[in-house]
Amino acid sequence: MSSYLQSDAPLAALAVDPSRGSLLAVLIETRTLIERLPEGGPIGYTVITLGIIAALLAIVRLIWIFIVGRKVEAQKKNSRPDKGNPLGRVLAVAADNPEIDREQLELMLDEAVLRESSKLESFVWLVRIVSVVAPLMGLLGTVTGMIATFQSITLFGAGDPRMMAGGISEALVTTMLGLVTAIPLVLLHAALANNTKKIVDTLDEQSAGLIARQE
Repeated sequence: MSSYLQSDAPLAALAVDPSRGSLLAVLIETRTLIERLPEGGPIGYTVITLGIIAALLAIVRLIWIFIVGRKVEAQKKNSRPDKGNPLGRVLAVAADNPEIDREQLELMLDEAVLRESSKLESFVWLVRIVSVVAPLMGLLGTVTGMIATFQSITLFGAGDPRMMAGGISEALVTTMLGLVTAIPLVLLHAALANNTKKIVDTLDEQSAGLIARQE
């Protein structure tokens, strides 16, 4: 209103509410997404907590995998094993045992690769589990919300929609939270799994090359 009164233009826009304030009151009472989060109840808060923990863990692991991948690429260009990276530790097995036969070297290299693979793949499973569990928990919230809605209908009838709003809101909010949590976690898990697989494949390739060169 103040912008309309202070405008010097020949024509100025002015919003008019034909409902005499009813539409404006509804607009003011409309809640944002953040304000609707408490409607998800305990299930909604659980989904949010699990999602935040899994996302932070995935981001930290992704950064760590990226750093390890850079070290492995640098080790491929260096003939001297550096035990500060997985490939260097695998190559050091052959360098530290030059007199062993081919069969024994193969066993030792397989053990080293498995040991490094276990370290690289640690906690990746947790991100995948949360990405699967989150939408299921959202579905659980949908079921509990609809149960609460039908209980309200049973007790108070279907005459007043506001009596059913709580259960419907819980059902919709928990479903939304489950999907919003699962989608980015699926992408993060795919990135983690792909980058981890690249490093493990490099370890297998280099160990196979060491065995092939063994007389």
